[in-house]
Amino acid sequence: MGHQSPDPRLIISGLLGDERLLCALAERDMGTVFRMLNSRGVSTRRLAAAVDITQGRLYDYMNGKSRVEKLALFEQIADAFHIPGHLLGLARRSWEPAAAAPEHQRTGHPPPDSDHLAAMDHFRSADRQTGGGRLYGAVVRHLSDRVAPRLVDTASGPQVFAAAAALTEMAGWMAHDSGQDDLAGLHFARALPLARTSGDLPLAAHVAASSSHLALQTGDPAAAVEWARTGLDLAAQGPRIPALTARLRTMQARALAAAEQHTPAARALEAAQRDLEGGADAEHAWLSPFDAAALASESALILRDLERLDEALHHAEQAVALRETGRARSLALSRISLVDIQVRRRELDAAVHAAHALLSTSPTLGSVRVMRQLDELRRLLEQHKAYRPVREYLVRFDDARRARLLLLADLIPPSPGGTPA
Repeated sequence: MGHQSPDPRLIISGLLGDERLLCALAERDMGTVFRMLNSRGVSTRRLAAAVDITQGRLYDYMNGKSRVEKLALFEQIADAFHIPGHLLGLARRSWEPAAAAPEHQRTGHPPPDSDHLAAMDHFRSADRQTGGGRLYGAVVRHLSDRVAPRLVDTASGPQVFAAAAALTEMAGWMAHDSGQDDLAGLHFARALPLARTSGDLPLAAHVAASSSHLALQTGDPAAAVEWARTGLDLAAQGPRIPALTARLRTMQARALAAAEQHTPAARALEAAQRDLEGGADAEHAWLSPFDAAALASESALILRDLERLDEALHHAEQAVALRETGRARSLALSRISLVDIQVRRRELDAAVHAAHALLSTSPTLGSVRVMRQLDELRRLLEQHKAYRPVREYLVRFDDARRARLLLLADLIPPSPGGTPA
């Protein structure tokens, strides 16, 4: 007898971290899903039988001659291959693990999975120093190889969904740090239903804060405000975590400031400051810390956009002073903000002095986000190149940028013209 066709459910469980599959599911492109299963050894006969269609119809889907349109067939495919319902825009399937038990709903989050938590801490520590560009693939592989197979194991508890949500959200940040914002959006969109399924309301709120940040960075402050509001609503249903609500109110303030809603932005920022000063956090292992340095860094940007430059400068200086050197990317971003504000205040000597520290930013820091912010800062300084210290600095800046581009060439997405951005 010939080699037995593998179970498509096992193939799917190993592909749940594969971006091609996830994009195909998000677009309801079943032809690509069938082709991926077939290329991994699942026979067309078994595929057709599993979803109760003829092989001729299957070939039409695989060749792009027609597309699956009927809801009943999407449901049949999800159930046959054990594709979680939310990935196809469907309700939770009957075979999927139930949502969090009542005790998890009461505490707001399930106990963390220690193996995945250790991996998360390792990735987070490395990311702070080296940037997300070089780590994204490792996180996606961990999701695919270690986490995804357990999502379809009915013996797994809600903590596996929390681990999947936290690591998927982290992958989104790493994609964003690599300049791949569309990909980051896909990860954040996937992380939220995973967090909800786990019953971990603070984690769901944390993901909403990340979605707010991304919306703001991609030029949609209205969506950023809405995501912050969604996060605050989720956070209000769980245990009190002041740092989480401070982060959400800060994102709300940034979006409102960008939309020139000055008074509500100022109120949201004041509320964030009160939250962070308001006491110790409840324990929550999956959330990224939001501390005084992070608040100072965000406050500087908000106050800059509110045109309160004296206060913005104070917070920018505080952010640089508080951020330890082990956080290379955060420190670089804080220094960029400081120089930006000093230039806007026409303090060009102070700006050039502070900007020299940016030349020592690790050239191997795999952060396209930092590169782009450095380029924005250069454009701001360019307006003052008639001043000799600025002009001399820009020469040194350009030399450092060329070296950095060579080292990061494999990470920088091509621009529409086909050359590095």
